[in-house]
Amino acid sequence: MTRTRRSESGRIGRRPSTTPDRISDIAIALFAEQGFEETSVDQIAEAAGIARRTFFRYFPSKNAVPWGDFDNHLSDMREQLASLPADIPLAEGLTRALLEFNRFPPDVAPVHRQRMQVILNAPALQAYSMVMYTGWREVVAEYVAARTGASTTDHLPRTAGWMMLGTALAAYEQWLADESLELIDLLRSGSEILAHGLATLSGPADR
Repeated sequence: MTRTRRSESGRIGRRPSTTPDRISDIAIALFAEQGFEETSVDQIAEAAGIARRTFFRYFPSKNAVPWGDFDNHLSDMREQLASLPADIPLAEGLTRALLEFNRFPPDVAPVHRQRMQVILNAPALQAYSMVMYTGWREVVAEYVAARTGASTTDHLPRTAGWMMLGTALAAYEQWLADESLELIDLLRSGSEILAHGLATLSGPADR
């Protein structure tokens, strides 16, 4: 549930191979070929054409690599939520942010799929991923708190953060399992369930 780099054209003064997202893309290809645990920091640095010490200027550990420049992406999401009209329904605002955060050009879909396979399925990465999910949930909680006059640590904002995270992860799991599905459609459908509640759904046991 991280973003894949859209373009490097906006970055001035850095070689494309030495941006966090570019290094991450290179690492993802190695992870897909060799496995996450089997790929070393030295191999990533060599493939990216950088020194080992340069790698650690961008990432604190190998576990951070699949997430790319995640802090910057969270800042983008925070700014987008802040820019929404004050009178937009809360659920609609969260849906817009969720869709925008996970929107990417079709040509980067293969590497994004590989990235999410690593993030969701590499056992060694799960504890670190929970830390990253915390940052994402906090952005959601901040928006909900600001809209409702609550504190970010109150139950409602925290619950909204977990619900939005669950919506995103469920969509990604389905997308990874079936390449014929569109991620944005799954995210939108999940957001509708979240907005309207389970009471609006019916199944065999409800009829």
